[in-house]
Amino acid sequence: MKFEKSLAQYAALAVEVGVNLQPDQTLCVFAPVAAAEYVRLIARRAYEMGARYVHVEWGDEQIARTRLELAPEDALAEFPAWRVQGRVEMAKEGGAFLWVLADDPDLLRGIDSGRIAATNKAASAALKPFREFTVTNKVAWSIVAVPSQAWADTVFPALPASERVDALWDAIFAATRVNEDEPVQRWREHVTALQSRADWLNESKFSALRYAGPGTDLTIGLPQGHIWTSAGNKNAQGTPFVPNMPTEEVFTSPHRLEVNGTVSSSKPLSHHGSMIDRFSLTFKDGRIVEYSAEQGYEALKRIIDTDDGGRYLGEVALVPHRSPISDSNLIFNNTLFDENAACHLAIGFGFPFCIEGGLALSKEELLARGINDSMTHVDFMIGGAALDIDGILPDGSVVPVFRDGNWAK
Repeated sequence: MKFEKSLAQYAALAVEVGVNLQPDQTLCVFAPVAAAEYVRLIARRAYEMGARYVHVEWGDEQIARTRLELAPEDALAEFPAWRVQGRVEMAKEGGAFLWVLADDPDLLRGIDSGRIAATNKAASAALKPFREFTVTNKVAWSIVAVPSQAWADTVFPALPASERVDALWDAIFAATRVNEDEPVQRWREHVTALQSRADWLNESKFSALRYAGPGTDLTIGLPQGHIWTSAGNKNAQGTPFVPNMPTEEVFTSPHRLEVNGTVSSSKPLSHHGSMIDRFSLTFKDGRIVEYSAEQGYEALKRIIDTDDGGRYLGEVALVPHRSPISDSNLIFNNTLFDENAACHLAIGFGFPFCIEGGLALSKEELLARGINDSMTHVDFMIGGAALDIDGILPDGSVVPVFRDGNWAK
């Protein structure tokens, strides 16, 4: 009974806090078939809250892999227009969107990298009209995750196979505060605490951040008028929502041309079924000019080669080393969780809402202000107990922001 109660609370968090569903609103859920039990609870809670309609778009990783193995080469460069049109129509009508993840980090092991790249590029290009609704926060959206056996096997290889999924459920419930009393209220308090950090950074008006840590010596310029934000976003109607559950970050978009130095990863990156680990990137005037990886070099190359914007940063996020996910000492092999255990950066598009007046600017105007544009956005973790970050003020003076991986004040 305890598990059933926790699962129901987790569904309630996704609906009430994640997308913050409003009466008479449509909810669109993207989920793997393995998450059916959880998705049914999401639908029930949504209808209890007055949802007009709950649409579920099911997916299956094994079918996705089979397509990559056997589909004609030219078919991999296609993405169904009707799938894009449906999402865009729901977004225009004010729907909310929820992604439920249960990814196998090793799903694409052995698949030709060119076929993976063709599929990813086709989907990214086709979905751009829909992505405009999420990256500009015109709609409420959120991402949560549930265990699959394949995912749990990578997180708890030392446990008997029959115990791994239960262990991953426990870890997810702990990371998302489901096990606390009144988790919905705890989340609202957590969002307020994160926003207080963002408020301090906005008041400080740093012109740059300087990072120093193992394998990292990096300076990141911040555009004039940049805005730090946190878990609590608002859609076009002013309704608050939380895009990522869990979340421990405050973030903004850097100036795409003012990143210089080298940064090294601190945790593995699971991306579209491929694992990338122990990698480093070197930047000059914002652009990635060198990169290496001990594992997953081809997958890293695919990300960077997505388009020209894939060679620049779109996000800088601050996450303390002492946080619930980091304190668990687990490597989740899932970016939704691992990025909230460590400071991270993101290759690819930047956020229009992270610069003053950005939501009213064209793509060209955003680029001129320093906000990157790309078909991709991939977070990677760089933080840990040995990371120091300084804020550089316009007059050149230095303010400690992080020391030994945690907030300096």
